[in-house]
Amino acid sequence: MQTHTLSRLWVAAQFGLIGLMVLWPSPHWSRGWVSYLLLAAGAALVLWVFWHNRPGNFNIVPEPRQGAHLVTTGPYRWVRHPMYVALLLFMAGVAAAAHSPVQWALWLALCVVLNFKAAMEERLLSGVWPEYVGYQRVTRRFIPGVW
Repeated sequence: MQTHTLSRLWVAAQFGLIGLMVLWPSPHWSRGWVSYLLLAAGAALVLWVFWHNRPGNFNIVPEPRQGAHLVTTGPYRWVRHPMYVALLLFMAGVAAAAHSPVQWALWLALCVVLNFKAAMEERLLSGVWPEYVGYQRVTRRFIPGVW
Protein backbone atom coordinates (compact mmCIF):
# COMPACT_ATOMS: atom_id res chain seq x y z
CA MET A 1 0.00 0.00 0.00
CA GLN A 2 1.29 3.47 -0.84
CA THR A 3 2.49 5.71 1.97
CA HIS A 4 0.01 8.42 1.00
CA THR A 5 -2.95 6.03 1.22
CA LEU A 6 -1.79 4.34 4.41
CA SER A 7 -1.23 7.66 6.19
CA ARG A 8 -4.79 8.74 5.35
CA LEU A 9 -6.15 5.44 6.64
CA TRP A 10 -4.40 6.01 10.00
CA VAL A 11 -5.87 9.51 10.19
CA ALA A 12 -9.35 8.18 9.32
CA ALA A 13 -9.04 5.50 12.01
CA GLN A 14 -7.86 8.10 14.53
CA PHE A 15 -10.76 10.48 13.88
CA GLY A 16 -13.26 7.64 13.64
CA LEU A 17 -12.29 6.46 17.12
CA ILE A 18 -12.38 10.01 18.50
CA GLY A 19 -15.83 10.48 17.00
CA LEU A 20 -17.08 7.22 18.50
CA MET A 21 -15.72 8.16 21.90
CA VAL A 22 -17.33 11.58 21.87
CA LEU A 23 -20.67 10.40 20.50
CA TRP A 24 -20.97 7.06 22.32
CA PRO A 25 -23.95 7.27 24.67
CA SER A 26 -23.20 6.75 28.33
CA PRO A 27 -25.84 6.78 31.05
CA HIS A 28 -23.25 7.56 33.72
CA TRP A 29 -21.40 10.72 32.63
CA SER A 30 -19.70 12.15 35.67
CA ARG A 31 -17.78 15.24 36.54
CA GLY A 32 -15.13 13.57 38.66
CA TRP A 33 -11.80 15.18 39.36
CA VAL A 34 -9.88 12.45 37.51
CA SER A 35 -11.63 13.20 34.24
CA TYR A 36 -11.11 16.96 34.72
CA LEU A 37 -7.44 16.40 35.51
CA LEU A 38 -6.91 14.30 32.37
CA LEU A 39 -8.81 16.78 30.19
CA ALA A 40 -6.82 19.71 31.61
CA ALA A 41 -3.49 17.88 31.22
CA GLY A 42 -4.27 17.11 27.58
CA ALA A 43 -5.29 20.71 26.87
CA ALA A 44 -2.21 22.12 28.64
CA LEU A 45 0.10 19.83 26.68
CA VAL A 46 -1.49 20.97 23.40
CA LEU A 47 -0.77 24.59 24.34
CA TRP A 48 2.83 23.72 25.23
CA VAL A 49 3.24 21.95 21.87
CA PHE A 50 1.92 25.01 20.01
CA TRP A 51 4.28 27.24 21.99
CA HIS A 52 7.33 25.27 20.76
CA ASN A 53 6.25 24.41 17.23
CA ARG A 54 5.38 26.57 14.25
CA PRO A 55 1.90 26.16 12.74
CA GLY A 56 3.42 25.37 9.33
CA ASN A 57 5.26 22.44 10.88
CA PHE A 58 2.10 20.56 11.85
CA ASN A 59 0.57 17.95 9.61
CA ILE A 60 -2.44 15.81 10.40
CA VAL A 61 -1.02 12.99 8.28
CA PRO A 62 2.26 11.33 9.29
CA GLU A 63 4.06 12.66 6.22
CA PRO A 64 6.48 15.56 6.91
CA ARG A 65 5.50 18.88 5.35
CA GLN A 66 7.69 20.48 2.72
CA GLY A 67 9.89 23.08 4.44
CA ALA A 68 9.18 21.81 7.95
CA HIS A 69 11.93 21.63 10.55
CA LEU A 70 12.75 19.16 13.29
CA VAL A 71 11.69 20.33 16.77
CA THR A 72 13.42 18.80 19.81
CA THR A 73 12.68 21.46 22.45
CA GLY A 74 9.85 21.97 24.90
CA PRO A 75 7.61 18.90 25.12
CA TYR A 76 9.57 17.33 22.24
CA ARG A 77 12.53 17.15 24.59
CA TRP A 78 10.59 14.62 26.69
CA VAL A 79 8.58 12.65 24.10
CA ARG A 80 8.69 12.40 20.31
CA HIS A 81 4.93 12.73 19.85
CA PRO A 82 3.57 15.14 22.46
CA MET A 83 0.48 15.97 20.40
CA TYR A 84 -0.51 12.30 20.38
CA VAL A 85 0.12 12.14 24.14
CA ALA A 86 -2.08 15.21 24.60
CA LEU A 87 -4.83 13.58 22.56
CA LEU A 88 -4.56 10.35 24.57
CA LEU A 89 -4.71 12.25 27.87
CA PHE A 90 -7.74 14.24 26.73
CA MET A 91 -9.58 11.19 25.44
CA ALA A 92 -8.73 9.29 28.64
CA GLY A 93 -10.55 12.13 30.39
CA VAL A 94 -13.56 11.49 28.16
CA ALA A 95 -13.42 7.76 28.93
CA ALA A 96 -13.06 8.42 32.67
CA ALA A 97 -16.10 10.70 32.60
CA ALA A 98 -18.16 8.13 30.70
CA HIS A 99 -17.59 5.28 33.16
CA SER A 100 -18.00 2.86 30.27
CA PRO A 101 -15.93 -0.20 29.35
CA VAL A 102 -16.76 0.56 25.72
CA GLN A 103 -15.12 3.98 26.07
CA TRP A 104 -11.98 2.42 27.53
CA ALA A 105 -11.90 -0.18 24.74
CA LEU A 106 -12.15 2.63 22.17
CA TRP A 107 -9.38 4.49 24.00
CA LEU A 108 -7.13 1.41 23.86
CA ALA A 109 -7.87 1.09 20.14
CA LEU A 110 -6.88 4.76 19.76
CA CYS A 111 -3.60 3.99 21.56
CA VAL A 112 -2.90 1.21 19.05
CA VAL A 113 -3.76 3.41 16.06
CA LEU A 114 -1.58 6.28 17.29
CA ASN A 115 1.30 3.90 17.96
CA PHE A 116 1.20 2.61 14.38
CA LYS A 117 0.74 6.14 13.03
CA ALA A 118 3.73 7.33 15.10
CA ALA A 119 5.89 4.44 13.84
CA MET A 120 5.07 5.35 10.25
CA GLU A 121 5.75 9.03 10.95
CA GLU A 122 9.11 8.20 12.52
CA ARG A 123 10.15 6.16 9.51
CA LEU A 124 9.30 9.09 7.24
CA LEU A 125 10.93 11.69 9.52
CA SER A 126 14.20 9.75 9.68
CA GLY A 127 14.20 9.74 5.88
CA VAL A 128 13.99 13.55 5.83
CA TRP A 129 16.21 14.30 8.83
CA PRO A 130 19.07 11.84 9.43
CA GLU A 131 19.52 13.36 12.92
CA TYR A 132 16.06 12.04 13.84
CA VAL A 133 17.58 8.58 14.42
CA GLY A 134 19.80 10.01 17.18
CA TYR A 135 16.81 11.87 18.62
CA GLN A 136 14.92 8.55 18.74
CA ARG A 137 17.73 6.99 20.77
CA VAL A 138 17.47 9.56 23.56
CA THR A 139 13.76 10.47 23.51
CA ARG A 140 10.87 8.06 24.08
CA ARG A 141 7.83 7.87 21.84
CA PHE A 142 5.00 8.54 24.33
CA ILE A 143 6.07 8.16 27.97
CA PRO A 144 9.32 9.81 29.15
CA GLY A 145 11.90 7.24 30.17
CA VAL A 146 9.52 4.33 29.54
CA TRP A 147 8.09 4.07 26.01
